[in-house]
Amino acid sequence: MSNTPVWAHTPLDVAVSENGEKSTGLHAIWHDESGESDIDSARQAYELGEFRTLETAGSTGLSAGAFWSHFALRNRDSQPTTLHIEYVDHQLVGLKAFSREAASGDLYREISHLSIYEPFASRQVAHNRFVFPITIAPGATQELMVRFDVGDLGVAFPSLRIWSPQALQQNSKGETSLIAFLFGGYFLMAVFALVGAIAIKEKILYIYSFYCASKILVWGTVLGYTHQYLMTASSHWGYASLSGAVAIMAGLVFARTFLETRQFTPKLDFLLQLMMLNAAFLIGCVLLELKALSQISMIIALLCYPIVVPIAMIRWRQGENAAGVFALGWTTLVLGLLVQAMRDLGFVVHNPVNYYWPPVASFVEMLAIMGAIGLMVQRLRLQKDRAEKKYLQQLEISKSDLEELVQSRTRELEAAKIRAELEARTDPLTGIHNRRSFFEESNLLLKLARRKGIPLGILMLDIDRFKSINDRHGHLIGDQALCATARVISQHVREVDVFGRIGGEEFALLVSADGPGTLVIAERIHRDIAKIIITSAQGPVQFTASIGVAQLRGEGDVLELLQHADNALYRAKRSGRNRVLEYACVES
Repeated sequence: MSNTPVWAHTPLDVAVSENGEKSTGLHAIWHDESGESDIDSARQAYELGEFRTLETAGSTGLSAGAFWSHFALRNRDSQPTTLHIEYVDHQLVGLKAFSREAASGDLYREISHLSIYEPFASRQVAHNRFVFPITIAPGATQELMVRFDVGDLGVAFPSLRIWSPQALQQNSKGETSLIAFLFGGYFLMAVFALVGAIAIKEKILYIYSFYCASKILVWGTVLGYTHQYLMTASSHWGYASLSGAVAIMAGLVFARTFLETRQFTPKLDFLLQLMMLNAAFLIGCVLLELKALSQISMIIALLCYPIVVPIAMIRWRQGENAAGVFALGWTTLVLGLLVQAMRDLGFVVHNPVNYYWPPVASFVEMLAIMGAIGLMVQRLRLQKDRAEKKYLQQLEISKSDLEELVQSRTRELEAAKIRAELEARTDPLTGIHNRRSFFEESNLLLKLARRKGIPLGILMLDIDRFKSINDRHGHLIGDQALCATARVISQHVREVDVFGRIGGEEFALLVSADGPGTLVIAERIHRDIAKIIITSAQGPVQFTASIGVAQLRGEGDVLELLQHADNALYRAKRSGRNRVLEYACVES
């Protein structure tokens, strides 16, 4: 192999006062997909012209193996210059640097070997990113080969910034101050939320506190500060993925709880559950050291993360104002992650602004979510204040003297007892008898009918295809359909009859009438239900009902009579719905 220097580009002039504005490393790149090349292989590839200018904005994209960069630095000062060469990003498994004086043609010698698996103390320069020193003689040109190891699958940014030791140290202080500010904010938010959770026993604050703490974990690990200050003995590629998976899981659990998707958007809640399952899968891949699968799972998690925004907007449209603020915060986070993804894929130039944009966006997200929690707490407080005000108003009624107060309190207690008894006997949606109350009243009517020889008939009614109404128009329209049905039936209920809701969309009406009279009532109710029209977002909603009719004969009880009517209702359903059928085989 020839020792004659081969130049692909002009050496970069440097001086003792470099402040990081100059960078190099992108003009001559060689990709070794096997990741097994050494300096001799790289030098041979360079002399064969296999090094090429990186065509992206600065990233190699997701790749395997190693990348080699060749460049040269020329010292224009009249004195030896010591420089610190900084790798611009954090997503790198290892870095090796080789150097030789261009004029000598000597073999390259290794000047730096950095790896995340090595103790932090072994680094030549104490910095959260990879930095190696180099000294160049006055007027000399130093030729460098740098190897970027991305492992089985990763991203490399071959760009290297050039600093004087003093300038790098000063810049590092500024960056550390920014991170300390962000982490301090995360910590305070986590502590305040935890204290609030303990004070008011609110589950959402516990989850938010953990979510804040996970932000410190993930950004501290991703940016290299965990290795620098906590796990100094060694690090691992999986720590960043694991901390990211924990933060993603915490964010999804918080979003699902805060937005109450299980209750108000059950179908979209299923998507959040799938995203949580992927986060759990990511944690498993990291623990089993399946790097390729963990990278794919992480990409899926980040691509799905924006789904939370439209879910929050739907909850906002449903009337939850705090969800609108939550959507703004989550959108900020998504934009930060999008910038990071575009930078990693090489579509956006790597610079300090977009390097720190994701953690700053994440911090803004947490502030917005804290504001959303504040709105939620304010709403709960207003509800509490209104309830307390109403209660105080009730207590202030008739305070003219002690006797009147005692009488007033007695009346209130009696009224409360009546309300409690009424609530225990009444269906909360339709205001008619519930199942328990229906049977109690029906048994009383049955005893009266037997004592006085009054005929009894029963109607068992079920709204046809009620589930499709809920699925197509929503539970709100379904509830309106139930209430409208109850109102229509109530118009045919006399004082001596018993009417109640005994199931989801099932109603029962016990009437003091003979067989023909019971059928007449059933046909009228069937006809009037078909006239019901409910307005919905998709247009007018109409529906029908199926009715089973039975007549009391012999010594049967209400439960037996209801079973006969239910059998008739079943036959009505089986024979096409939207009809009235009478039970024809009641035993005497």
